Amino acid sequence: MKKTLLAAVFAVLFTFTPQAAALFTFTPQANNTVGLYLGGQIWQSEVSGVFGEKNTLIDFNLKKTQQSNYFVAVEHPFPLLPNVRISSTRLNTTGKNNLSKEFNFDDETFLIDDDVYASINVSFVDYTLYYKLLYNRFFSIDFGLTARDFNGAITVTGETTSIHDEDCYGKEPVVCIVTTDLVTPVGKKKTDEIVPMLYVATNISLPLTGLSAIAQGDISLVGEHSLYDYQIGFSYDLVDNMMVDFNLTLGYQAVKMEFENLDSLYTDLKFKGAFVGVIAHF
Repeated sequence: MKKTLLAAVFAVLFTFTPQAAALFTFTPQANNTVGLYLGGQIWQSEVSGVFGEKNTLIDFNLKKTQQSNYFVAVEHPFPLLPNVRISSTRLNTTGKNNLSKEFNFDDETFLIDDDVYASINVSFVDYTLYYKLLYNRFFSIDFGLTARDFNGAITVTGETTSIHDEDCYGKEPVVCIVTTDLVTPVGKKKTDEIVPMLYVATNISLPLTGLSAIAQGDISLVGEHSLYDYQIGFSYDLVDNMMVDFNLTLGYQAVKMEFENLDSLYTDLKFKGAFVGVIAHF
């Protein structure tokens, strides 16, 4: 299923006819040569939301955590072929809740008044094919499709308790042996899904400043899930010559993951915060 969906998303752009491409390509691609882009960001994200199983969603007071993402992109001057962008993002956080109601997660039951700990470790790789709808010295718009490949896990860990077992042998005198086992309930759900998304990006140069306003986003095309991410900010030209362009980026980023019955997992989580990054263009 995953391979079929990924192939379908890529086929949409690769099978454009010249007539279809004419509708979406108002100008030639950005340059007369092939360009390679490498970039990365770190951002301090605030995390909010709930997760669990159907009808039992818990807020674990998730902690602010540093996140990271990076990308590589190739752009070319051939108007009928899409440009290619591959990015990787990791989202990690932990949290704790003293339960006010019974909570079930992955066939484990966590009881009222237990201290329960959550760990979220989610990563996804975006495979994006896109066209430049408009490009000139001061303004550009990119439009395409993304296949987002999720791979991660959410783990819930309860309190460690002692279980005593007593075995007695013989008649008189009776000899009893008491053993104690420590038991920690753990529930874990994994995500392994490919979700098609719509991709759009823009860059607006501010004349005579070296600054550009940038924006980029993806939004899901699957009805049962509500997924999106976006970033807005500024890019500053640190180095700009014939060999390489090197930019510093600053801005605000947000990622939302609202899953409805993804392998029996329900989430409504949002990561948001300021980012700093760099982009090199060869």
